This record gives sequence, C-alpha cells and structure tokens, in this order.
Amino acid sequence: MTSSALMKPQMGGLLAKRLRFHIVGAFAVSLRVAAFYKFAVAEPRKKAYADFYRNYDSMKGFEEMKKAGIFQSAK
Repeated sequence: MTSSALMKPQMGGLLAKRLRFHIVGAFAVSLRVAAFYKFAVAEPRKKAYADFYRNYDSMKGFEEMKKAGIFQSAK
C-alpha cells in the first residue's frame, strides 16, 4: 500500500463549511417559528382585541368601575 493511495484529510475550510450549514439551518428554523407565532398567537390576539373593542362602551365600563368603588377621586 503506497501513500498515494490514501486520501489526504481536508484540513482547511471546515469551520466555514459547518458555519454555512448551521447559519442556513438556523435561518430556516427562525422563519418557521416566526410564521408559527404570527398565525398561532398574534393574529388571534389582534382579532380578539378587535372583537372586544367593536362593542365596548367606555362610559358604561367607567360607570361600573365607579359604582364598584375602584376610583377614589370620581364620585
């Protein structure tokens, strides 16, 4: 067996190769997580707030809190 039959190990560029692979993977995972959060959390929350404030009467809420004694300065 001669030394020319053995392949030399790759010594240069290993860090760059691994970083390129992991950066692309991290970017893909972060995009998936961001999309999941947007559609599973943010959009339903925005819809819930819009539904609540569509029929919310602030004066009625104020009067109920005033009657309950929450406000000390408003009588």
